[in-house]
Amino acid sequence: MKTDKLTKLFEDLDFDLAEPSAGHRDRFQEKLEQSAKKENSSQSKIRSLLGPFLGIAASIALAIFLFGNIHMNNATGKKGDLASVSTEMKETQDFYTSVIQKELKNIEAEKTPETEAMINDAFSQMKKLETEYSKLKKDLINSGQDKRVIYAMINNFQQRIDLLNNVLTQIENIKSLKTKSHESTII
Repeated sequence: MKTDKLTKLFEDLDFDLAEPSAGHRDRFQEKLEQSAKKENSSQSKIRSLLGPFLGIAASIALAIFLFGNIHMNNATGKKGDLASVSTEMKETQDFYTSVIQKELKNIEAEKTPETEAMINDAFSQMKKLETEYSKLKKDLINSGQDKRVIYAMINNFQQRIDLLNNVLTQIENIKSLKTKSHESTII
């Protein structure tokens, strides 16, 4: 039953079995080429009109992207210091900076004419260590938080603290020598 319906359907349909006329393929190819030329010419006109605008828009988008990227790096703490690495490193940096500030205040409090030259020398050495630390901050940014750079930054803090402790020890020695020399004098 199903095959009868199918057979009847194909009998009712009129299939065109005739061959196309001579040159049909060539005419068809020519029409395709003409329509492609029209599309290309209209697209090239649009491109020639939009080209400069697209270039400007791309430049603006690139500038916004670069500015945003630089701004985000500054805003998110990519300062290059230890605090930008992790919370533990932030705590370490805070500890060292507080110790250094405390030691600097102690040294300033002990400043006398006898110790002034030594303290000034210590401050110049501190400036050198701070300059070295600034270079390490740049290295940290460039190296992608390399552990060796982090270790060098911590070592720099330790050197500063050692320097300040040595100065305080020398100041204490000067004070003790000063009191001893006066005690041994007989009047």
